[in-house]
Amino acid sequence: MIKVQNLYKEFDGRNVLNNINIEFKPGECSLIIGASGSGKTVLLKNLVGLYEPEKGDIWYDNNNFTRMPLSQKKIFRKEMGMLFQQSALFDFATVEENIIFPMNFFTDWSLEEKLERANFCLKRVNLENANKLYPSQISGGMQKRVGIARAIALNPKYLFCDEPNSGLDPTTSIVIDHLIKEITQEYNITTVINTHDMNSVMEIGEHIGFIHKGELIWQGNNKEIMDSECQPLNDFVFANNLARQLKKRG
Repeated sequence: MIKVQNLYKEFDGRNVLNNINIEFKPGECSLIIGASGSGKTVLLKNLVGLYEPEKGDIWYDNNNFTRMPLSQKKIFRKEMGMLFQQSALFDFATVEENIIFPMNFFTDWSLEEKLERANFCLKRVNLENANKLYPSQISGGMQKRVGIARAIALNPKYLFCDEPNSGLDPTTSIVIDHLIKEITQEYNITTVINTHDMNSVMEIGEHIGFIHKGELIWQGNNKEIMDSECQPLNDFVFANNLARQLKKRG
């Protein structure tokens, strides 16, 4: 479980996150939604330690991540997996080499053990026999699946996904959503997804936090979101639904 308590973050004297309190549970897909500039990406970067908050605490189970020294944080990050917005694969490396990359930093496994783990992860994301291909030789959806395989390579307890469906068509997005949900439940991972994709919200949003102008003003699930009385959330949901409908008509 991840617990955020009274979290504040500011840039140049301006509050970007204001008193954020939220919990993310294992085995559950938690989504952070909000308009561009709302603060959801800043929250995600605080969770993984890329930013330091001005005030507040972030707990990973019984470990206060905010108060850890940098040396301890580096060790602790072994338990975190990250799926980046643009997959962030190394173009010069094969699929197999991309997945092995975090193992080289955080383990003393033999090459045989690393290859075995890479093969297992590729099989889990339905990309068997893609080992020797380069990112330029596979589709955007396949690149995302390689990114997921790399994110779970160290069998993390916590998984962070930054706009996992960015740049993907709706059908492929659903595949990625369901894969993330399956892996989350199968390995009881605490998964946090930063997104503005309403399809993802309705497909896998077991726990949703809506950030508006730096404040967490609504929490619920994908069954409750359509009946919300929170006007900024309703405006956000309606705008996204309208944009999707106009795109289909076009």
